[in-house]
Amino acid sequence: MKPFYRGRRLRKNAAIRSMMKETQLMPQDFVLPVFVVEGEGIKKEISSLPGQYHYSVDMLGDIAEQMQQAGILGCILFGIPDHKDSCGSEACKEDGVVQQAIRKLRELSPELYIIGDVCMCEYTSHGHCGILNVRGEVLNDETLPHLAEIAVSYAEAGVDMVAPSDMMDGHIAAIRTALDESGFEQVAIMGYSAKYASAYYGPFREAAHSAPSFGDRKSYQMNPANGKEALREMQADVEEGADMLMVKPALAYLDVLKEGTQQFNLPMAAYNVSGEYAMLKMAVQQGLMSESVIPETLTAIKRAGAKMIISYFALEAGQKLKQGEWV
Repeated sequence: MKPFYRGRRLRKNAAIRSMMKETQLMPQDFVLPVFVVEGEGIKKEISSLPGQYHYSVDMLGDIAEQMQQAGILGCILFGIPDHKDSCGSEACKEDGVVQQAIRKLRELSPELYIIGDVCMCEYTSHGHCGILNVRGEVLNDETLPHLAEIAVSYAEAGVDMVAPSDMMDGHIAAIRTALDESGFEQVAIMGYSAKYASAYYGPFREAAHSAPSFGDRKSYQMNPANGKEALREMQADVEEGADMLMVKPALAYLDVLKEGTQQFNLPMAAYNVSGEYAMLKMAVQQGLMSESVIPETLTAIKRAGAKMIISYFALEAGQKLKQGEWV
């Protein structure tokens, strides 16, 4: 009988399985999304995202301490202002909620890597990611100066990286130029390069109060059916000066993430979005799946090529990994 491959020899026991493990999760793989609101003394659980909270700036010490204990080295900030208008004017103010949060976190945790999400949807009265014309269409080129102004204001507050999530054409180039001309050459840019018009964002839109008041975002976010288009978007971000590329959401687009890592010589990030988090949380809570589905899922994202995983599981992952519970 011709010898056949016996893969089980290298799966015989826990010791050899551990030695053969190809992908290892670590706390430093993760970036935690943090939602910051105006006011004082606020730490309020987000109903659509169990275990996640809205924080006022004065309460950020709580989350900074949790990140430190869990070994999480970075966070990405989303601001929720009290006042909204048609052009999202609160987004670029020196005393805006994200700008205050950046300065506070820098004071609390000087070594923390702080990323600022650059978009207008949380700040506009209409909930879209840019400036509108009289027909309610998002104007691409007219939006770019606003995004650049937001990015510079974050840099002035002390941010390490900006991440424009608006999906306007040319936004990386506009932001890179504005940062460089303002003396912030060292501020990095992570492109939301392949950001799909996804139903997985539902819980986030409640958390960030950012659902569009009319229509949808399909004219600027990508069609979930398209993979080659994602590579074109990534190529554009590379040429415009992005330092990292991102795929969002993660799980339904692991093929896009994998192709991106193979095609481009830039580190890739993946956003394990709110709907993915909420589904797994609910399934575990209801006993439909064991908790091991969470590290299995996060491992799949890293295995597909993500150097950075933005996830609401970040604190839990860091704690479990440090305690040796997820091996």
